[in-house]
Amino acid sequence: MPTRSTPSAATPPAKAAPRLLAGGNPQIAKGEGDAPVQAYIAAMPGWKRAVGERLDALISAAVPGVRKAVKWNSPLYGAGDDGWFLSLHCFTGYIKVAFFRGTALKPVPPEPSKSQDTRYLHIRETAPLDEAQFSAWVRQASRLPGERM
Repeated sequence: MPTRSTPSAATPPAKAAPRLLAGGNPQIAKGEGDAPVQAYIAAMPGWKRAVGERLDALISAAVPGVRKAVKWNSPLYGAGDDGWFLSLHCFTGYIKVAFFRGTALKPVPPEPSKSQDTRYLHIRETAPLDEAQFSAWVRQASRLPGERM
């Protein structure tokens, strides 16, 4: 008589890979702390994963003790309890970095927004990231009032 194979209680079930939404943005459950941000970065497709890892490292170095969360399928970064100063989001051809008080940064990040205060940086595979400028923007942004979400 054939026997059925049953999974061992010691073997955890395999986790399904996060679903990619439109433009390749990972669908990650809302959560506070580093773990959901790292899950988002690990799920970023292709070249975006290495760039996401580097952005996270630069942000963490520029703002010791930075607060992290994932909301609306985007990592958010904040300083203290004063709201959020930056978010990341994957699109098909680039990673969008949103500086919520970007119009107050010097120099102002290059991409406009429909929101009066927000400015964007689009990071593309073929264009190198100016890490010094990015880190300067992060430090400036972390000292401004954050966005409440």
